[in-house]
Amino acid sequence: MNKIVGDNLKVLRKSKNMSQEEAADHLQISQSAYARMERGESTSWTIHFSKICKMFAITPEELIRKEVGDAVYESLINKRENKALSSYRKIIKQYELQIEDLKAIIRHLNKGTN
Repeated sequence: MNKIVGDNLKVLRKSKNMSQEEAADHLQISQSAYARMERGESTSWTIHFSKICKMFAITPEELIRKEVGDAVYESLINKRENKALSSYRKIIKQYELQIEDLKAIIRHLNKGTN
């Protein structure tokens, strides 16, 4: 169980772009104590169970579930894809506005030549 939780802690921490030190600070423990939890060498995660769940915004079941890594990675991929889509939509909107501006300039120039 310690190894499963440790692996999950590592995946969750990385998904939040946190260092071990930041996670340890949040739990008010040393970085080395946190590292031992991630390596599955410590049962102290049981003492910090609710704090860990709050820190990563997960349920207790998710912390001890074996497949949490896959779910988190899938969630990360979806978030990155959504960010990319949002960026592409903004770029497209900017180009559409530029096209409308250019059309207006062309109309204005055409009126001047008639």
